[in-house]
Amino acid sequence: MDELQIHAGKPSTIGGVLLAGAATFPDRAAIVFPDEQRTYAELLDDAMHIGRGLRALGVCAGDHVGILMPNCVDMVAAIFGIALVGAVATPLNARYRSTELRYVIENADLTVLLSSDIVQEHVDYADLLNEAFPGLAEANNPYELRPAGASMLRSIVMLGESSVPGMISRETFESLAIQTPTEAVEAAAQRVRGEDVALLIYTSGTTANPKGCQLTHQGVTWIAREGGVCWTVRSGDVMWDPLPLFHMSSIIPLTFVIDAGATYMSMTHFDPGAALRQMRQNPPTLLFSCFPPVTMALINHPDWAATDLSQVRVWINIAPIETLRVMASALPRAAQIGSYGITEGGGIISFNHAHETKRQLEETVGPPVPSAHVRIVGPTGVDLPLGAEGEILVRGIGVMKGYYRDPERSAHVLDADGWLHTGDLCSIDADRQISYIGRIKDMLKVGGENVAPAEIESYLSKHPGVQLVQVVGVPDDRLVEVPCAYIELRAGYSAEPAEFIEYCRGQIAGFKVPRHVRIVTEWPMSATKIKRFRLREMFLEEQATLRR
Repeated sequence: MDELQIHAGKPSTIGGVLLAGAATFPDRAAIVFPDEQRTYAELLDDAMHIGRGLRALGVCAGDHVGILMPNCVDMVAAIFGIALVGAVATPLNARYRSTELRYVIENADLTVLLSSDIVQEHVDYADLLNEAFPGLAEANNPYELRPAGASMLRSIVMLGESSVPGMISRETFESLAIQTPTEAVEAAAQRVRGEDVALLIYTSGTTANPKGCQLTHQGVTWIAREGGVCWTVRSGDVMWDPLPLFHMSSIIPLTFVIDAGATYMSMTHFDPGAALRQMRQNPPTLLFSCFPPVTMALINHPDWAATDLSQVRVWINIAPIETLRVMASALPRAAQIGSYGITEGGGIISFNHAHETKRQLEETVGPPVPSAHVRIVGPTGVDLPLGAEGEILVRGIGVMKGYYRDPERSAHVLDADGWLHTGDLCSIDADRQISYIGRIKDMLKVGGENVAPAEIESYLSKHPGVQLVQVVGVPDDRLVEVPCAYIELRAGYSAEPAEFIEYCRGQIAGFKVPRHVRIVTEWPMSATKIKRFRLREMFLEEQATLRR
């Protein structure tokens, strides 16, 4: 099925997706959280209410509205409510500290920020905002805050039960919404176009401030719908996705679930026991656990065996082959698929399909979605033959318009012909299946030899004692850089680092054998991924301590 067939007659705006779903399935559960849920009609009512409140605060089409809260009903309603009025939703990473938060709020030119009094992982957002903007609590006019460092920010709305000085309470926001006619939001929604910017998603690097990726309504809805086709999502499905809604790894699934008339099930804070309890209460047909720390926590939980997941058809996991096999054996009747994507490319560039061969499902991340066009190029930009490893370039409807307020970095990754230079090392075969090798900047240079961390990780994952492994490059006086493996052991397994070095000797090339191994019980995490750069920093800090 080509892209025109997939999207024929379908809405091309995020707000339009919810409007269509509510018209077709008003009484069906749209979103489910452990303590509350909403039907399609109720979710639309919530989104319209937020849209009305934003209009009352003077929010117009194109204005940037921030969202700072954990996964919850309010956050889902906010994403759709902002879309309905034609504003640009800017979900902020709930793990930001005050300095990062201050930077992004200022850089994004937020006019209004929607937050929550839900305390997640010991983070109180009201306290965090007061730390980022001292004097907020003493503000005389919550409708004209404009704090130093964020002169565009007029108001902060605190959704919840609490009343926070300097911020607009839920009660006040709702009274403002009631004074704004529903027709004002409906009219605004009709004026939104697919080419309008819908989302400003900030993505972080290791050496620079976060960058705001401008993604359009059509880009998000088309990529999501094409992802739904790969997943074979259908009306009545229930997808469980615990990943944070400030990332495309949840916004894309949320969109394709609502587009299909299915149910999106999530939770405020991932806990494997609570997640399995939620699944027993609301049996899912699709699982979006995606990353090993989440998936393995589920599989290793005592309640896993007692949880009936026989209805699960498709399960997404991204991991080394040996880890994928462990995951697949835990739920053998489900098709386990992978994906590849980056925020700048719209979140998703490729998906496996459930009907693919075992080799394709294990070794590739599927073909590009129909609206994504890809090339594999060498260092000089010349196209490489099938099977060759090079940088993957992407062009299509999902690719960002550019980084907000950063033309220099935009020009660095988007060329004159519209190709996004991803910085990812991939190959593509005759069946158009993409194999992901790793980030080009993560490649190790061991005594002049190029080494992909994934190669070493894949081999070490076969060791019976390895639960999870990450390999980074660390300095070496003779070879310039050598591999260092960080390993989390399986429950009940005991081993010394030397065991894993010996396991590799004679089995992989000598320059690929880790020179250092560190056993860990916890990982430095972003919201969804292990921070490789932090592992390298940990090694350097350790060496500096030893030299003292």
